[in-house]
Amino acid sequence: MTYIIDKIYGQVAGAVKESIERAVGEGLLPPGTVISEISIEMPKERIHGDFSCNAAMGMAGSARMAPVRIAGIIASGMDFTGTYIKRVEVAGPGFLNFFADDGWLRDSVADVLSMGGDYGKLDIGKGRRVMVEYVSANPTGPLHMGNARGGALGDLIANVLKKAGYDVTKEYYVNDAGNQIEKFAQSLELRYLQQINGPDSVVFPEDCYQGGDIIDHARNYIESGLEDLSGKPSDYRRKMLAAYALPINIENIRKGLKRYGIEFDNWFSEQSLYDSGELDETIEFLMENGHTMEKDGALWFKSGSMESEKDEVLVKSDGFKTYFASDLAYHRNKFKKRGFDRVINLLGTDHHAHASRLKNSMPALGIDSDRLDLVLFQLVRLMRGGETVRMSKRTGRAVSLDELLDETGVDAARFFFNMKASGSHLDFDLDLAVKQSNENPVFYVQYAHARICSMLRILGREGIDTGSDACPSLDLLTKDEEKDLMRILALYPQEISISARTLEPGRLTRYVIDVATAFHSFYNACRVKGEEKELMEARLALVKATLSVIRNVLDVLSISAPEKM
Repeated sequence: MTYIIDKIYGQVAGAVKESIERAVGEGLLPPGTVISEISIEMPKERIHGDFSCNAAMGMAGSARMAPVRIAGIIASGMDFTGTYIKRVEVAGPGFLNFFADDGWLRDSVADVLSMGGDYGKLDIGKGRRVMVEYVSANPTGPLHMGNARGGALGDLIANVLKKAGYDVTKEYYVNDAGNQIEKFAQSLELRYLQQINGPDSVVFPEDCYQGGDIIDHARNYIESGLEDLSGKPSDYRRKMLAAYALPINIENIRKGLKRYGIEFDNWFSEQSLYDSGELDETIEFLMENGHTMEKDGALWFKSGSMESEKDEVLVKSDGFKTYFASDLAYHRNKFKKRGFDRVINLLGTDHHAHASRLKNSMPALGIDSDRLDLVLFQLVRLMRGGETVRMSKRTGRAVSLDELLDETGVDAARFFFNMKASGSHLDFDLDLAVKQSNENPVFYVQYAHARICSMLRILGREGIDTGSDACPSLDLLTKDEEKDLMRILALYPQEISISARTLEPGRLTRYVIDVATAFHSFYNACRVKGEEKELMEARLALVKATLSVIRNVLDVLSISAPEKM
């Protein structure tokens, strides 16, 4: 699908390129002038035109001319026949500002009305298979704030890529093997023995899992009437307790994420890499291809010429296989076994070093490292009354995802977690998230949607046809507020495209806030009911187009679009 905005970008780029080539041919620009990348933007203020291009500034070096002079030559040779562009002006140090006919705004609204829920869909992915792996928290306790932000970011990235035409698989990597599970089993055993023999019967080390959920598991195991483990060997006791508690934790994580609006296509077990032999197979592959070395009785992965990287242990001297080894096997499984064209991992910034080494190790597995994208996100600081909230009032422990959702609801949590770029620190204002006012951005957007639904209900009750799919003449939409609203609706496909390319779809929250702002301005300045029939129908069409765009964005965000508030 080619949208009107894409057509205009193509028209502007084509006109600039043709004018440059003509100027070189006519000797107005020197031979060998390099045509820089033709980047087109939309100025924030319309006095600077509808579209802007800085190609002249990028050509100054090769042309050995002042950018403003190059821009004048380009502008004088442009032909806008058959385009939406009316004229061009040279501004500042050499910007080319283009002014378009309002027809592109009307045609964009017509696209929205005709496409409805499909407006914004793209085919830039061409059906390529992409896996997005996110959350993937250790199943040793409840989900916390970092998991909550990573979940919202990852789910939105996956949704945007689907919208952009990729074949997307959402995956949760269950870390059910390795050191953290050993520590989990040890913690369960000690709490179990304390339940049986008294709290002072065994010492509980500081490096064990301190959460009350470990105590709950031990108590529940005893009360369930399962096998008495008090006289069993330690290894057996740990194995049985972990086998009891892990499925419960995983199911609780699954339920919590479903409540959060996240449902994974696949849950992949780390332990399965051990059981299937894929982990050993991967290590053997690395050994056979010269990517390992033995040192101090351990097997190491050689970082090769990567100066910023250090060698990583794959198998310790006691035979224990490391997390790095299983991660390599997991990614070999993703690319080689399951054939994904691209893999995207979301990780907290505390995993930066591991992420860098993982990406740089892909060539050793025969995988192009460019096929692996790593999105690192910053931590979240919960705020209430201007102060940082670290502990739950109810449990005295770190605030969990479920507790957050109890307080703010799913919509506010998902919206707020996506209001800043993944690499930016985020202060989550709990007071603001629950406010039923326009200060709360998610309320503000949802209210715009509900207000439109209310308008349509009222008009329908008064006998006005609000369900027609016909597009009336939009030529009567000439007020600034109408144009501003049409203009921002036209940008939605570009927002999806940019979000998919940059893997920063959080810009969609800012976009839909702008849509709501433009609609509220239109609502206050332009009546629908009571106008002449033709103008009423044109404005009604614009209102319905706005409804479609807001609904489409909220759908990608997995946030509800209420019809009443």
